[in-house]
Amino acid sequence: MTTRRTARNLLAAGVLLLMVSAAVAGRADSPEPGPSIGAVATAAPDPLAAAVSNAEQRLDDVPGDWRTWAELGAVYVEQARVTADPSYYARAEDALDRSLELRPEGNDGALTGLGALANARHDFAAAADLADRALAVNPYSATAWGVLTDARTQLGNYDGAGAALSRMLELRPGVASFTRASYDAELRGDTGTAVAALEQALELAATPADEAFCRTYLGGLAWADGDVDEASRHYAAGAEAAPGNPPVLLGQARVAAARGEVEEATRKYRQVVQAQPLPEHLVEFGEFLLAVGEGDEAAEQFAVLATVWKLFEVNGVADDLEVALFEADHGDPVAAVAAAEAEFARRQSIDAHDALGWALHRAGRDVEALEHARAATALGGEDARFLYHRGAIEAALGRVDEARATLTAALDRNPYFSPLHAPRAEQLLTALGGRP
Repeated sequence: MTTRRTARNLLAAGVLLLMVSAAVAGRADSPEPGPSIGAVATAAPDPLAAAVSNAEQRLDDVPGDWRTWAELGAVYVEQARVTADPSYYARAEDALDRSLELRPEGNDGALTGLGALANARHDFAAAADLADRALAVNPYSATAWGVLTDARTQLGNYDGAGAALSRMLELRPGVASFTRASYDAELRGDTGTAVAALEQALELAATPADEAFCRTYLGGLAWADGDVDEASRHYAAGAEAAPGNPPVLLGQARVAAARGEVEEATRKYRQVVQAQPLPEHLVEFGEFLLAVGEGDEAAEQFAVLATVWKLFEVNGVADDLEVALFEADHGDPVAAVAAAEAEFARRQSIDAHDALGWALHRAGRDVEALEHARAATALGGEDARFLYHRGAIEAALGRVDEARATLTAALDRNPYFSPLHAPRAEQLLTALGGRP
């Protein structure tokens, strides 16, 4: 399983943490000081719960405090991410809308929060619009520039994302901005710059959560390169900083799977889906179980997945990308194409190109599929799963030499990219005559 979707979640966390920190320590981006509602939250074992409690107390006393309503909304968005409970999104929307009702003009905090919420719900066009509106009010908001960076990245506007990121770095060089710089470099295939940016972020990490955040991302870069030992080192450091952190546990599960430690990988994956039952986590665990011959338990995870998708849909989250990939690999290719086309209509990112290309391939439409598979790998980064998809499509079209080269590149990049799909890539390469 590629780390790309994990990276998207981590980056969203980075901007949300900027917003939540405002709820803990006062406004950082606003030209006017706001109330410090989180003095207790700083030392609390659950700072999000403490921030909610403090905000609610403040709003009981001052129900017209529009800044605190905006801060509360940001905390709810972060709670949804941490818990994988999408019902927090409705609470976030209510709080942010209330802030705008109280202060319709000049309220960049609420607009930024709504932008982060739109990103979380995968409505990236709306997120970009809301971030632009927030920046029209306060062009010095690093948080709003981060929301805009994320939205443009997911829309496939990589040059625009880079421009927004540059402004974010100028305004607030820190963990959230340097991790975004790393991701931007990774997407373009510049691993050295990606690692250097993360090392800068790690130096600036001020809390155990920040350190775990950076270590998870460094581990992800090593993992994407197939360097299991280096990935394991970073994940171990992340676990020491923040025991039980789900992204760290996910990385450790991948390492254990790559090393053939089935019981340990199963234990770690189970901890991940219990703490954060996100669709991508359930799919990855299910595919691992299929790979080790535990089909019945895999079916159980996929049944939970169907329920989780319904919950996300009810709470306004569009997840057609994950649906397309899942249906292509485990369900109905026609449904996969429909979901992928719906996603591609909303955004033309490399992820959307990959999903549509793979869905079309599984539906037998390989000529169309190849165009999208090539677009998915054109930015410069080498995602092993994307390369596997392209190689399989090339093979289906009889482009044997191209397929052998592409599949070899996928396995050279990361021979462990998926416990289910990496062996399939190896088998296909062997059937085509092996490495060129």
